[in-house]
Amino acid sequence: MDRSEALQRLLAETGFDGARRDPLPGDASTRRYERLSKHGRRAMLMDAPRSAESAPCPPGATPAERRRLGWNATSRLAASRVEAFVSVAAYLEGLGLAPPQIYGADCEAGYAVIEDLGDNLYAHAIPQGADEIALYEEAARVLAHVHGAPAPSRLDGPGGASWPVLDYDALALEVNADLFVEWLPRAADVRIDDKARARWEQVRDGLIVKALGFPRALTIRDYHAENLLWLPEREGLKRVGLLDFQDAVRGWRAWDFAMLLHDARRDVGRAAHAAAIRAYLDAAGAGEAEFQRELAVLGAINAMRILGIFARLAGRDGKQRYLAFMPREWGHLARTLEHPALAEARDFVESVARPYLEKAA
Repeated sequence: MDRSEALQRLLAETGFDGARRDPLPGDASTRRYERLSKHGRRAMLMDAPRSAESAPCPPGATPAERRRLGWNATSRLAASRVEAFVSVAAYLEGLGLAPPQIYGADCEAGYAVIEDLGDNLYAHAIPQGADEIALYEEAARVLAHVHGAPAPSRLDGPGGASWPVLDYDALALEVNADLFVEWLPRAADVRIDDKARARWEQVRDGLIVKALGFPRALTIRDYHAENLLWLPEREGLKRVGLLDFQDAVRGWRAWDFAMLLHDARRDVGRAAHAAAIRAYLDAAGAGEAEFQRELAVLGAINAMRILGIFARLAGRDGKQRYLAFMPREWGHLARTLEHPALAEARDFVESVARPYLEKAA
């Protein structure tokens, strides 16, 4: 059965055959979405063909095998696989959270019909008057709930879907951190010669050793204001609608927090930043000093990764709009590097990119 036939069958099975289909604007992924409407019912159609991306990481693959497979395997990304989305969604729903319900899926063909949670993204709701502090506190409590549950090694979803939850390991950290030195010189006045590259590898490996020593937790990974919806008509933690969680791994609690609070696309207010951390620590019963250390180390790696990604999007893919986000990301990096645990990393970044840090201060 070809994809068009599979889609028609899925739409019929979910009661959306003949539905009005309105495409949504694209994002940075290879997935496409359409809003389905029929007789007052609404849903979202996810279109994620397997052929659009390189293969995900097979469990047990060696580093050499992963490098041969490509970026998704080295970074342990889900390659937009529908089975990853529906399996993680089922797990999060089982925790009492609010991912979209799965009405039907054809994982082989790369389609899913899912609940339409609306358009009230945090990124839209807060500028329109929603209480930023309250929303970030609730997002932090959701993370405390997720991180407090045992991190499973495999998740099962509807229709026989299954997906492994792999460790975000040393190789994934390495290739993502390396984006900073590999791509930034193509989009900024940053010069990395052989001596700087050798020094970078020592700094990077030191950060990786620190990260690997932190306690593990299921990590949603792309947890920020454009992937969270405010659903005030619901109760408790279900007021936070969740999107874009299919890349979940066994990572670290502070990675999700770095994504939430060091947002590349919007400034999180200082009061909301502090309130989110306090809400999380209270809900998780965690100590602040160690959490702040984790957030500094993982936040620095993440900020360098994002700077490299934006430089790659601009330099390789011609997406110049991402350059506008880079000053904010430099600010996030500068603040993480203030932590005493990052003295070596701070010295390195100052040696190759001091003007950007000074401008961000």
